[in-house]
Formats: sequence, C-alpha cells, structure tokens
Amino acid sequence: MKKKICILGSTGSIGTQTLEVISEHPDLFEAYVLTANSRADLLIQQARQYQPCCVVIADESKYEYVREALADEPIQVYAGADALCQVVQMEPVDVVLTALVGFSGLRPTISAIKAGKPIALANKETLVVAGELITRLCLENKVPLLPVDSEHSAIFQSLMGEESPIEKLILTASGGPFRTFSLDQLRRVTPAQALQHPNWDMGAKITIDSASMMNKGLEVIEARWLFDVTPDKIQVVVHPQSILHSAVQFEDGAVKGQLGMPDMRVPIQLALSYPFRLKSSFPRIDWWGLKDLTFEKPDTEKFRCLQMAYEALHMGGNAACIVNAANEVANLAFRQERCGFLQMADIIEQTLARVAHQESLSLQDYLDCDRESRIVANELIGNP
Repeated sequence: MKKKICILGSTGSIGTQTLEVISEHPDLFEAYVLTANSRADLLIQQARQYQPCCVVIADESKYEYVREALADEPIQVYAGADALCQVVQMEPVDVVLTALVGFSGLRPTISAIKAGKPIALANKETLVVAGELITRLCLENKVPLLPVDSEHSAIFQSLMGEESPIEKLILTASGGPFRTFSLDQLRRVTPAQALQHPNWDMGAKITIDSASMMNKGLEVIEARWLFDVTPDKIQVVVHPQSILHSAVQFEDGAVKGQLGMPDMRVPIQLALSYPFRLKSSFPRIDWWGLKDLTFEKPDTEKFRCLQMAYEALHMGGNAACIVNAANEVANLAFRQERCGFLQMADIIEQTLARVAHQESLSLQDYLDCDRESRIVANELIGNP
C-alpha cells in the first residue's frame, strides 16, 4: 500500500525535491496533501501533476485564484494558517513532511504530532524555537521524528544499530560563500553575492542563513533536541566540499559518518522510507574524480551567529526562540538591503538582550515571545 504524504511547503526547495522522490517511487508514495505559502501558480501546477486529495494556500488572498484554477479537478482547496493545522490531521495521511520556512512550521507540526502522524522534519525552526515542547509531545504521542536536514540525517544514519554512548556529534558546515573573507570584505557583502551558495540549491532565507552561518547555529540547536545531547557534545567542523554530511564520535574514539553527493533527495527519501533504503537514480560519488576533503575550525569572530546559537542553548528557556525570530527579521532586512551583512548578528544579539528571559514555556508563551522579538528586531533596524 502506498504511503500517503502530506507536504507542508511543497513549492519550496525541499518540497519540490520531495515530489521528485515521490515521482521516483510512484508505487510506494503518494502526494496526498500539498501546501504553499503564496506561490499559487506552482501549487496549481503541482496539483494538476500529482492529483492530491487537497491543497492549501496559506495566503488567503489567493484562495479564489487557486480554487478557480482547479475547479475542473477533483481536488479540495483550502486557505489560511488554520487549514494547515487541520489537513495534517487527515486520517489517511501516513507521514507529514514539514518543509515550511521559519516559525510558520511550529503550529502545524504540533497539530500533526497530536494526531499521531510521523514527522519528516525539514523545518529546523520548529525544534529551535520549542525543542523541549516538541520532544515532549513526540514522546507523549509516540510519534517518530525523522530528520531531513542532510547533517542530521547523516548523524541519524551513523547511529543506526548503535547502543554505545555518544562522545561527540560532528556537525559539518560548508562555510558558505564567504568562508575566506575578511571582516572588511564581509561589511561590503551584497544580497546577490550571499545568495550564491557554492554547493547547495536552497531557498533564499536558508541560503542567507548559510552565508552568515546562522543556519549551522540553528542546526546545532536542532541536534541538541533530536539526539538528546548537551551543547558541549556538538562540534561544528567546516568542510567546504560537503561530501561528509556529518558524523558521530563514540567513547572509544571511533567515528562513523555518512558521505554522499550534496543532494537533499537522499535524506528526504530515507525519511519517507525508513527503516528501509530504496534504490534511486540520484548521483553517486565519483571517487576517482574526488578532490581533497578538507576540514577547518569555524571562525566565530567573523561569523558571530554561530556563537550566539550556542549561547542561546546554554541560556535555555525562550532564548532560542528570540534568536530565531530576530534572525528571520534580520535575514529579510538584509535581502531587502535594509541592513548590512554583519549587522544581522548585531540585531540578533541586541534583541536577545532586550527581550525578557523565560523558562517553562507553553505554546502560547512561544507565540508571544516570537511576536515580541520581531517587534524589537524591527525597531532596531528602524522599521515602525
């Protein structure tokens, strides 16, 4: 029987690659629910091709446009943030792949967990913002949380069959396009430059996060919750070639890692098929053409966002929620040329200092903290 997949964010980079995986195995997977934020035309195109049970356009102003475009198809059309939380609970859904960008993934992911749906997690911000809450809900509802990020999938794969204690998680980072830049060069970086990632094809927000190394900081926080380790057991290693996707070091000194081409379809497919591996046509490593694999220590003086993620982890409570919200605001401001590349870290640091620290948060507390942090970050940039 086919697994029915609900893809939250089907028009983004991860979502479109998930559909490629489904096309690779049409006998095993079915796109049952597709959702988009505002890319209505692509959602319509995907709906016609994959014939899901229903689609959701989060931007309610585009509901009529999508509904009319699909009027000749047997596909239900819904709109709005609440609809995202409802479709994940549909009884036939077997797996919910969360590929929404940023904080917007939190509520529908919680809704899916409460419905007992296995989660293929590509929305790292869900664990960054509310890791304690999410992991507790997964335990209470006996819901598996399968990582889709290539780094966390690599760690997950390295831990398969292992019962030995973890000494260290080795989280690899490409270093982004500005790895060798000086501080003076970083001050002059433009959004166009930052959007040119050397290895990965990702959405704009994640690409900028990768350039500032905040993406790696968010992944450090995500790893803490996914694998239940303390921050001191997570080591970031810059690996520009992106062939070793991450590794685990055990107490005897042995290191197990997962290698492969920079291709997100591999971890996506594993998350959908786990515990089985499926044959694929995805590119393989050319061992004879492979150049040197190099490893470097990250420069947290130039890339302060990474260090702030560690600080937020040590602080606990709502600190990571504040950092995530401020980063989303600063990231957008940089893309819109309203702040400089290095200013993003300043905005995040100052927001963390201004928003009150809290412990033991409910979902509403996280929502309130996110809202307040965005207001503070926007004020720091100079927005009304």
